[in-house]
Amino acid sequence: MLLEKSEQKALAAIAHKLRKDTIEALYHAGSGHPGGSLSMAEILTVLYFREMNIDPLRPDWPDRDRFILSKGHACPSYYAALAERGYFPVDELLTTLRKPHSRLQGHPCMGKTPGVDMSTGSLGQGMAVAAGMALYGKKQNKDFRVYCMIGDGESEEGEIWETAMSAAHYKLDNLIVFLDANHLQIDGRVDDVMNIFPMCPKFAAFGWNVLEIDGHDIEQIVDAVEQAKAFAGSGRPTFIQCNTVKGKGVSFMENQAGWHGSAINHENYVRAMAELNEGEAQ
Repeated sequence: MLLEKSEQKALAAIAHKLRKDTIEALYHAGSGHPGGSLSMAEILTVLYFREMNIDPLRPDWPDRDRFILSKGHACPSYYAALAERGYFPVDELLTTLRKPHSRLQGHPCMGKTPGVDMSTGSLGQGMAVAAGMALYGKKQNKDFRVYCMIGDGESEEGEIWETAMSAAHYKLDNLIVFLDANHLQIDGRVDDVMNIFPMCPKFAAFGWNVLEIDGHDIEQIVDAVEQAKAFAGSGRPTFIQCNTVKGKGVSFMENQAGWHGSAINHENYVRAMAELNEGEAQ
């Protein structure tokens, strides 16, 4: 699918804004997870600003599409997408992330944060919940879709594979799972810690439709989601491997495992924002 250049440019600008919001929020928080937040900005942009059937004024609308961030520690960019989409003020994100009594904690909390469909943080569980929501939708003859983001380090968890098996068994063609394949986790390279690749053949063997894309290419993301939607009625859930760069958009964070969960000090903040502002001007 070819996007109009104007739409592609607009979506790219939103993804860029999500990265700036993420850095700003993490700096003021004094803690958090930059690397895996920055790697999924384009995917969140396509979902929240183009593909998902949602209404920020009605976050509990029963027929809305759902999104589950299974790798819950990467919530800063998720919160940025929600804020920019209108679920809560952007200023709240920039000043209250991870602060006492804030509704924007270090992991998503569905009871506190508008737009958050599931509390996540224990790795592996978010994908299982997403499958449960999709199964509910099927049994209730609802036409909403459930989108889920998992991490490649997270995919070392056995619950991921139990869900891969059960989602195919129950023919959850309303479930779309994205893998943020940035190849790094807190302990180093995924390939070295516990190699889970190749992922696409594994999910295909379980009975999923599988796609592999550049997770920073907006046109490819849109095309993959549209293909996944077209699979409705196939009885097969969809797995999309998104090849990404951890820390994308900030040169000194890119492909560095150390930026999985490191705090952003003033020097880091000034340098990162200068790079992002320079990229915005180009």
